[in-house]
Amino acid sequence: MTTQINTDICVIGGGSGGLSVAAGASQMGAKTVLVEGGKMGGDCLNYGCVPSKALIAAAKKAASLKDASDFGVTGPAPVVDFQKVMDHVQEVIGSIAPHDSVERFEGLGVEVIQGYGRFISEKELEVGDTRVKARRFVIATGSSATAPPIPGLEEAGYLTNETIFGNRTRPDHIIIIGGGPIGLEMAQAHVRLGSKVTVLEAFKAFGRDDPELSAIVLKTLHKEGVEIREGVKISEVKKGIDGTYHISLGEGVSAETLTGSHLLVAAGRKANVEGLNLEAAGVEYSPKGVNVDARLRSTNKKIYAIGDVAGSYQFTHIAGYHAGIFIRNALFRLPAKVDYSAVPWVTFTDPELANVGLTEATAREQHGDKIKVLTFPFADIDRARTERQTDGMIKVITTNNGRILGAGVVGPHAGELIHPWGIAIAEKLKIGAMASFIAPYPTYGEISKRVAGSYYTPSLFSTRTRAIVKFLSLFG
Repeated sequence: MTTQINTDICVIGGGSGGLSVAAGASQMGAKTVLVEGGKMGGDCLNYGCVPSKALIAAAKKAASLKDASDFGVTGPAPVVDFQKVMDHVQEVIGSIAPHDSVERFEGLGVEVIQGYGRFISEKELEVGDTRVKARRFVIATGSSATAPPIPGLEEAGYLTNETIFGNRTRPDHIIIIGGGPIGLEMAQAHVRLGSKVTVLEAFKAFGRDDPELSAIVLKTLHKEGVEIREGVKISEVKKGIDGTYHISLGEGVSAETLTGSHLLVAAGRKANVEGLNLEAAGVEYSPKGVNVDARLRSTNKKIYAIGDVAGSYQFTHIAGYHAGIFIRNALFRLPAKVDYSAVPWVTFTDPELANVGLTEATAREQHGDKIKVLTFPFADIDRARTERQTDGMIKVITTNNGRILGAGVVGPHAGELIHPWGIAIAEKLKIGAMASFIAPYPTYGEISKRVAGSYYTPSLFSTRTRAIVKFLSLFG
């Protein structure tokens, strides 16, 4: 027998964006249904942000013991129990899971349906024997890992971000296909935990980041033992009877074969639209995701898409941002639109790499030579010296009249240091606002004030300024 549910809001997907919508809408008085066929919390909690950062934290502990002698502290070399490391990862997931659980959301008044939904009309979704008719739908199904079309790859099998955190055996040699943020985060974590690591990248590692900043991270990774090979062509992947992977590179006289114990593919993601039967709902989509307007509405104006499946930035914080845009549109009838001018992103390597707004390259594309590029090194920050964390720099891009367009930080706590620059860009502040605040000493945050102050250095210490000071001294 089919069960019919009529509701105000139907959320499809229990990841970060979907859960934010469901919690907000229900607590604001809208009757809300949440449909989730997999794990509550989605990719971020179970396979992405949370487990990866937990693994990175364990690896950082191991690395900190290795360089403790620089501080006059010595002791035995770290012993890594990989199974206990992965226990730590699962414990962290478990500690956060109740916040994203079915029970919590039912307690908030959300009706949770566990199953995969498919549209049967422009206004109705079918989940097993249940049909949901809603005034507004929001598709928040996220994305999943995809693999490049390499001969033999599918037959050999491989790890992705969805399976690597279930691996309980430390890799002797892990080969990672993909030199983007996920691949390089996992590369550093594993090399610090005692694995040999080789990264294979078809183009440039950190290809979307500022090359001047990313070069500092890559130098550290090389120093720690990560082999990064750029511009490589993988011709074939085979798996031996002993379980090892054989990766064939190049052709002809330059051909070679790499052998590894584990293979991780971190070379792209695809929007999760399969099985939704979007055609029945009048929703247009592409391999990148659902086609949406600036208000996140699909071609069916009663159906929205948020997060990775909306085809823009694939970050958890963007999914949360999208949730707010949807709430304002669907519940309050406000024509809220997305604004990506101040989107931050962070790669959690050590040192961290963070950006917000325009990079130097994109700023030059949009503004030509009418920009100023300000830089300041961590080596000139006293707090960085006390902790021997001097590798890195901050880079800020402004217009010639000082309006802040973008900022990038590579160094300790870069993900935290980027925050005020995001506010500055969103509020269209000029560099003087960052130069005039009082920074506590000694902190890493001083670097923001110091780089902002450098905007005024040429004029403050110019011949004209010296002449003015000399003239004013004539008056006593």
